[in-house]
Amino acid sequence: MSEPVHPNVTRVVEAAAARGLTIQPVRFPDGAKTAVDAANAIGVQVGQIVKSLIFGVDGEVVLAYVSGSNQLDEKKLAAAAGGTKCARVDADAVRAATGFPIGGVPPFGHTTHLKVFIDPDLLQYDEVWAAAGTWHDVFGIEPHKLVEASEGLVVELKKG
Repeated sequence: MSEPVHPNVTRVVEAAAARGLTIQPVRFPDGAKTAVDAANAIGVQVGQIVKSLIFGVDGEVVLAYVSGSNQLDEKKLAAAAGGTKCARVDADAVRAATGFPIGGVPPFGHTTHLKVFIDPDLLQYDEVWAAAGTWHDVFGIEPHKLVEASEGLVVELKKG
């Protein structure tokens, strides 16, 4: 007998459907806490993992979707968001802004509307993998559909 679907996953599937997308979440019981863990579990390149990074830019919570093989440049994120100071937010702020825990933040279905910024390196793949509401559940999506569904702005975000 299979485990019941987590309510967060149901919410992500419903949010996808509201955007005209059908997604198929996959559960990994051991979790996919890091990009490397997720890539190994799924059997894809680390770059195909969408890291959902939540930061405060001049006090406004924003989301950055960064390729698993890249590190975020906080100055670039601040500039993209029209601000000057970028800082990590705590787990409570993440949950308040998105409705999801750190490690499980999906591209859509958030409790508040957030500005979203997307690493262009994700667009080189046919499919990328994002969290589906928990750190056990992920789903594959075509990158351009990710951009459209999340209403994200594609902008250079990586260090280097």
